[in-house]
Amino acid sequence: MGWLERLYYKYEFIGSRRFVTQYHELWVVERAFRVSKGNLEMRPVFHFTEKRIEVHICICFIAYKVYKEFERQLNLKKFPMSVDRVLEIAKTIPSITISMPHNQQLMTQTLFLTEEHHSIQQLFDSKIKFG
Repeated sequence: MGWLERLYYKYEFIGSRRFVTQYHELWVVERAFRVSKGNLEMRPVFHFTEKRIEVHICICFIAYKVYKEFERQLNLKKFPMSVDRVLEIAKTIPSITISMPHNQQLMTQTLFLTEEHHSIQQLFDSKIKFG
């Protein structure tokens, strides 16, 4: 039985609504892979032990979940930019760390230098409560 026959059989067997729902779920999975490979820049890594493979998959999953949660939070707050755009701008924001000479305490300051930096500055504000 070819793929077209299997597709028709599956469609007839499970019904049109459920078939469309399952197809939509497939699209969501494919989008997750596209985001992982594209936006999150994940690439295949060759591991030689089962434990390392599991850890790699776990890290990829967590990165994707963080990405989706950030996307959800931006939508919830009606922030006018996509996650990708925010990340693109955030990658260009410098910060400096200074070691205080009298007590060796480290102080870090994020520098919002351009209009683009200022456009996402509120996302760095610790007073904003997400969720």
